[in-house]
Amino acid sequence: MTDQPLNGPDAPRGCPVAHGGGDGLTRLYGPEAATDPIGIYSRLRKQHGPVAPVLLEGDIPAWLVLGYRENRRVLDNPRQFSRDSRIWRDWKEGRVESTSPLIPMLGWRPDCVSQDGEPHRRLRGAVTDNLQAVSGRGIRRHVTHFANKLIDAFDGAGSADLVSDYSEYLPMLVLTRVFGLAESEGRRLAESTALVMKGGAEALVHNDRIMQILGELAERKRVEPGSDFTTGLLEHHADLDDDEILNHLRLVLITAHATTSNLLARVLQLVLTDANRLSGLVSGQLNISAVVEEVMWNTPPLAVLPGRFAAADLELGGHRIQEGDLLVLGLTAGNVDPEIRPDVGISVHGNQSHLAFSGGPHECPGQNIGQAIIETAVDVLLHRLPGLRLAVSPDELTSTASTWEAKLNQLPVEFAA
Repeated sequence: MTDQPLNGPDAPRGCPVAHGGGDGLTRLYGPEAATDPIGIYSRLRKQHGPVAPVLLEGDIPAWLVLGYRENRRVLDNPRQFSRDSRIWRDWKEGRVESTSPLIPMLGWRPDCVSQDGEPHRRLRGAVTDNLQAVSGRGIRRHVTHFANKLIDAFDGAGSADLVSDYSEYLPMLVLTRVFGLAESEGRRLAESTALVMKGGAEALVHNDRIMQILGELAERKRVEPGSDFTTGLLEHHADLDDDEILNHLRLVLITAHATTSNLLARVLQLVLTDANRLSGLVSGQLNISAVVEEVMWNTPPLAVLPGRFAAADLELGGHRIQEGDLLVLGLTAGNVDPEIRPDVGISVHGNQSHLAFSGGPHECPGQNIGQAIIETAVDVLLHRLPGLRLAVSPDELTSTASTWEAKLNQLPVEFAA
């Protein structure tokens, strides 16, 4: 997130391009974007308040919502802040190409997150009904199976990287079972999902790969239905058409894997860098849900949520937002907003009002499934690997940020082989 000088401290508030276009704004992408997102959010907050003008890939202007209350206002008011990117002014006026790496994350699709009102309710109902159905069909059993399978590959070595050997793939392997996919597709889909979330030149290619695999899955399930999420969408009374089926498979696959994978890595990081938490979990004195809650506040799996579009001219956080402007929601920044958390060291145990699951009509519908995957994955790991400990000092652990997420790079551990 390259910090460039503003056009003076009295630069007018209003449309992001009023701050100097590509010459005076902070970029939320590029080589320097990976280093210190929390520090950059803090600087933007000091310079601009709870809403800041930024640039996304291709130097496309946007507003980054940093304040907790401002995030809540945007999330809770779809009539003012629409999810429909067809009203995005930069898209309508041709400044965003269809080949832009922003399109996989911001482009309009016939899915529930791209629409509001009755169309959203109809499509979301099909998703939530089928997520509820599959959540009761052995999610924890699937997690246990695949967790043990991944651990079998490294438990004799006495060491592992719990990112590349465990958290990076486990949620996708579970999703292959939930969707009715072949297990062999799991690694390819996990890699493609990571590159879609990262952005850059390869995002569109890997988005197309995901769509191809899911398209073939949908065709197969029409002929060979089963007790899986894909068949449930195909047979739902909302009568989704082919495009709606395919785009909801894509939506759930990408968001469920990316967020759960990141969350699992961060939970394991917190457990392994605190001996009291680790011993409490092993002994059963500490509930894993308390650790998950803390991670949700401090390092949510999605740092920045795409995106909302102003449905009219309005004011937000002291800035004039114009109709058609793009807003991206700083979930991490909102969770550490000093207006609501003046001391981030104070325990948040029992407080579930974080932004990690988004909020409003578009709040994440798969929270229970993600929680089940995390709890089971941690439990299996701790009981399979006696003497589990971090193999490096905590300050050697590093993360790499993109516009949308900050991923833990490695989590090297040692244990009794």
